[in-house]
Amino acid sequence: MEFIDPELLSYCEAHTSEEDTLLKKIVRETQAKVLMPRMLSGHLQGKFLELLVKMHRPQTILEIGTYTGYSAVCMARGLGKNGKLITLDKNDELEHMVRGFFKESGLAKQIDYRLGNALDLIPLLEGDFDFAFIDADKKNNAAYYDLILDRIPSGGLILVDNVLWSGKILIDKEQKIDKDTVAILEFNRKVAEDPRVETCLLPIRDGLMLIRKR
Repeated sequence: MEFIDPELLSYCEAHTSEEDTLLKKIVRETQAKVLMPRMLSGHLQGKFLELLVKMHRPQTILEIGTYTGYSAVCMARGLGKNGKLITLDKNDELEHMVRGFFKESGLAKQIDYRLGNALDLIPLLEGDFDFAFIDADKKNNAAYYDLILDRIPSGGLILVDNVLWSGKILIDKEQKIDKDTVAILEFNRKVAEDPRVETCLLPIRDGLMLIRKR
């Protein structure tokens, strides 16, 4: 399901700062070599992430779901020189490709790339996170949220991807829904009703939930 007319999307992208050579390379190699390239953040969302980080100026970012590294590179570019991005992913088959992109970005020293199950890795991480981006398996969105919210300071941000789930969240009574859709519906409701945060659900690509800790 498209949430914006393709021509309007093209217009938005044409009036968004252009992707550079590295980002175009990540897109090209992801589409050519990796399954489900639609999972890649892409031009519009990537620049939104970069600008949001530049405006918020976090010291430490946690990303759950690295995929091929596009979003990590965009966010790392928004960090100050002493900032750090920790990015977690369970797919070790992409490690060589991803580390290569991070090296090309010139930001590898600021990117802490860890492989494994995020539910196991997060409790092992030290310190708090000023900014978090959740873009992994949808059934665990609520678990990730619960693990990190107490480690986000007041005023800190959490961004969650795919919360519109190709429009599947707009169900009717006769529709049979899958487990991922159920999980996303429950997560969206959970966050909307959480008095500890304020939220805004943005129809960017497949839906971004912007959450600010009160």
